Amino acid sequence: MPTSRLRVRVAGHSTGMSAPNDARVVLVTGGGRGLGPEIARQLVEAGHVVVVGARDAQAAAATAKELGDLAWPLALDVTDPESVQAAVEAIDRRHGRLDALVNNAAVNFDAGADPVTEDLEIVDGAWRTNVLAPWRLTQACARLLRAGREPVVVNVTSGLGSLTRMGATSPAYSVSKAGINALTRVFADALTRDGIAVHAVSPGWTATDMGGSGGRPVAEGAVGIVDVVRSPGSWPSGSFLQDGEHVPW
Repeated sequence: MPTSRLRVRVAGHSTGMSAPNDARVVLVTGGGRGLGPEIARQLVEAGHVVVVGARDAQAAAATAKELGDLAWPLALDVTDPESVQAAVEAIDRRHGRLDALVNNAAVNFDAGADPVTEDLEIVDGAWRTNVLAPWRLTQACARLLRAGREPVVVNVTSGLGSLTRMGATSPAYSVSKAGINALTRVFADALTRDGIAVHAVSPGWTATDMGGSGGRPVAEGAVGIVDVVRSPGSWPSGSFLQDGEHVPW
């Protein structure tokens, strides 16, 4: 008996490429650079359909083109409510569901800053992108996630957001990542009724534009995120993870 297939649609037209019916439909934000393209690549290699979301439409298109027919680009500014709504409507038209939301888009403005003298405009920018934007997008995607299979929200966080380990390093970024960790717990509790898992996952210090060249390879950092997308029920909803292991809050 032939395997049923999931038709992939790009820009309103079928690509002619079909994926196995057990393929997950995944939105990855911040998909134009840094960790995002690697998360998308590993998911596509595993046979999943990836919506590459990025504020820079050309960067999203370049990533999707490189990944092939199982990926399609989506212009998405996570800080703009109208852009978020348009993105959700586009995913709904093409797939009618969302199995995983990876809130990966983030900013780090303040490496080496002193919290005593920190410019609060920088703090505000970090909070808007790293906390309020994932909150907004999770709200907007909730209906599509309810229609998904083993739905999960993965909030990409950092060990700098651990209250147990926190110091004065990168204060705006650290506080914002503590915020997304708290957001993870809040949504994990709220979405339990809908069968939607929510996890915070740290890639560790990775060699990206944000992390600098001293970190581990991006491919290693992405693995733990991809594993949670593929098997969200392997950990209790509301977990804070790195490489599949629990991180202290």
